[in-house]
Amino acid sequence: MKISFVGGGVMAEAILRGIVSAGLAAPSDISVGEPVQARRDQLAQNHGVNVSSDNAEAVAGAKLVVLSVKPQALGTVLPGLGAALKPDQALASIVAGATIRTIADGTGHQAVIRIMPNTPAQIGAGISAWTASEAVTDAQKAAIREVVATLGEEVYVAGEDLIDMSTALSASGPAYVFTFVESLIDAGVNIGMSRDLASRLAIETVLGSARMVKETGTHPAELRNMVTSPAGTTAAALVALEKGGFRPAVIDAVAAAYRRSKELGKNS
Repeated sequence: MKISFVGGGVMAEAILRGIVSAGLAAPSDISVGEPVQARRDQLAQNHGVNVSSDNAEAVAGAKLVVLSVKPQALGTVLPGLGAALKPDQALASIVAGATIRTIADGTGHQAVIRIMPNTPAQIGAGISAWTASEAVTDAQKAAIREVVATLGEEVYVAGEDLIDMSTALSASGPAYVFTFVESLIDAGVNIGMSRDLASRLAIETVLGSARMVKETGTHPAELRNMVTSPAGTTAAALVALEKGGFRPAVIDAVAAAYRRSKELGKNS
C-alpha cells in the first residue's frame, strides 16, 4: 500500500514508523511532503522513505494521504493539496481542531477521515479515535483502521462531535496524567524520599493501576474501595483529595479542553 504524508512532524513519523513495523508498507512505498530541508533529510536517513518539498509530488499515486500539518498551515496547504488529489484517494487528517467539513471544503475532496491520536502513540501505546465522511468506502475504512492500529488501540466513532470529546479526554489526557505523576513524585520527595525512588514508585503505581482497571474490567470505584480500609492511610488521603477539589478539577479540565476544541473547529 502506497501512503503519503503532507507534513513530516513527530506524529507523522510515529505513524510511518508503525506502518513499516507492521509490514503495511515498505519504506519505498512511503512519501513525505515536508518544507524543511533538515527534516526531510532526517526522515530519509532514519527511515528510508521518499521525501519531497512538493506536496503534489509526494501524494502522487498514494492510496492513503495523511494530512499532518500545523492548524495554522491549513490555509496555505489545502488548496494545492486539493488540486493534486485524485477521486480514489482517501485523505486522513490528524490536524487538531480541523473538521471534516473544513478539510473537504478546503480541498474539494470528499473522502476525508479525521483521526485524533494521543502522545503515547509515539511508542505504540496510544489510543486513537477516528471517524470518516460518507464518501469514504468500506475498503478505505479497513485500510485506515490498520494504519491507526499501529499506534496502539483504536476506536471508530460515528459522530464528529465525539472526536472533539476525545480530544479533550484522550488526546489532552496524557498531560493530565503526566501532571499527576509529577505531583506524586514531588509528594514523595516532600516526605523525604529520593527523587529516583519517588519516580520509580509513582510511575509503576500509575502503570499498574491502569492495567488493573483494563484487565479486570472492574469499575474504578470498586477497585478504589478495595484499597481503602476504614480509618486507614488511603482513606485519609482520599479525604484530602476531595477537600482539594481533585475530582471536580479533573471534570472541569476535560470540559475546558472540549470547549476549546469546539472553538478551534469553528475558527479553522
